[in-house]
Amino acid sequence: MSSIFHNPSIFFNPTRTHGCKLHVLTMVSMPSKTHGTITSPGCSDERTARIRVVNFLDKIKAIPFKDTNGILSLMEKDASNWTLSAFNGLLMALLTADEADLAMELFSNASGFGLSPNGWTFSIIIRCLCKKNDLDEAQRVLHHMMENGYNPNVITFTILIDSLCRRGKLGYAFRVLELMGGIGCKPNVQTYNCLLKGLCYIGKVEQAHEMLMNMEKESLKPDIYSYTAIMDGFCKVGRSDEAMGLLNQALVMGLQPNVVIFNTLFTGYNKEGRPQHGFKVLKLMKDKNCSPDSISYSTLMSGLLKWGKTRAALKVYKEMMGIGFEVEGKMLSSLLRGLCMKSWEEKDLVQDAYQMFDKMRKRGSIVDHSSYGFMIRTLCMVRKMEEAVYHLKEMIGMGYIPRTITFNNVIQGLSIEGKIHEALVVLVTMYENGKIPSRTSYDMLVKEFNRQGLLLGACNVYGAALKQGVVPHRIPLRLNSHSY
Repeated sequence: MSSIFHNPSIFFNPTRTHGCKLHVLTMVSMPSKTHGTITSPGCSDERTARIRVVNFLDKIKAIPFKDTNGILSLMEKDASNWTLSAFNGLLMALLTADEADLAMELFSNASGFGLSPNGWTFSIIIRCLCKKNDLDEAQRVLHHMMENGYNPNVITFTILIDSLCRRGKLGYAFRVLELMGGIGCKPNVQTYNCLLKGLCYIGKVEQAHEMLMNMEKESLKPDIYSYTAIMDGFCKVGRSDEAMGLLNQALVMGLQPNVVIFNTLFTGYNKEGRPQHGFKVLKLMKDKNCSPDSISYSTLMSGLLKWGKTRAALKVYKEMMGIGFEVEGKMLSSLLRGLCMKSWEEKDLVQDAYQMFDKMRKRGSIVDHSSYGFMIRTLCMVRKMEEAVYHLKEMIGMGYIPRTITFNNVIQGLSIEGKIHEALVVLVTMYENGKIPSRTSYDMLVKEFNRQGLLLGACNVYGAALKQGVVPHRIPLRLNSHSY
């Protein structure tokens, strides 16, 4: 964006006072440029200008302002009855309606209104430029404003500082802070909070912490958001215990923590591989009458799953269900897979895994390919072969092609139970779904046919393997006897 100072005519007539009336808006003609020289427009230009202004007003009227009646009544007035206060009100209304571009257009096209901008006009424009992320221009307006004797208030300074901090421009933000001091405008807690967040954003947590400690020396009492900013910074650099210390300090000061500050601690402990510390955080939340939200529980559960604390994650899941919180689908799948793997050694978890799997299916959750595979393997390991075969067929019916290991788990489970014909059907199902059985697949079947003395079946399976280019380790007993 080119600087608005490149065209000084947009700053109205400096000889007019704040109480002067606007010229008739629909009759005003905008200055036009020819080869860089401002020239007086002719009748055609006046007609074009009138159309331009009317169209602009129509655009403004189309905006769904909160205070629609007040704005429209202002717009319908004869512009000669407008005051600078009314003009500023319209600028502010446009800004509040998230129409910064239209506010800037109104400001830039106002050269013929005959009004001199005041401090409030400049402050609104600075806010518009911040919203548009044109921070260089916002700073230029700030300096121009001060050079012309208008001192911004703390709100305007804070908005600019916040915008600079959000984009990591801390050097510029501190220069604006110096400007505040130069005119005797004292920063408030919100101003410092912006700087604290900005410092933590670029990793300067120690400097932010020092600033927090110095706030009281300047007769400023930090609020809970001050502590939240530093705690977030500490958690991001692996210093969650120090963040917890700050929370305790805030509690001593009588500040009431919010759910965001606790969720920051959950994230920090997860990052450090200490998710179980989250249970202490959860207890502290409840003790301080701060109700955990779904993000609190989900963050805690996510960390527990990431670091293999499956039983603890199951505990959090059950508490969430008791409260009525929904668990996101991917996290449910992660918990299910974790329970399945854990149940291979700790059999008491099989029932929990299957109940979760069944609940996911019945409530319409998408049970992914991997979760089916884990559940089928778990059922096979505890010899629930009827359910395993059922879910294998269900999985295929949903369009999933089971992995070879999933087929082999079912073949093995059926073979161990002596259900060789059912196992053979599973092998055929592999063929039908474009999967080439592995050597292990054939070995299990040949072994079981041999055990049951079904030598013809063993030979048929062995021959089928050879046709597929697979040579099983197991061979039919009859062939084995000829080799001696």
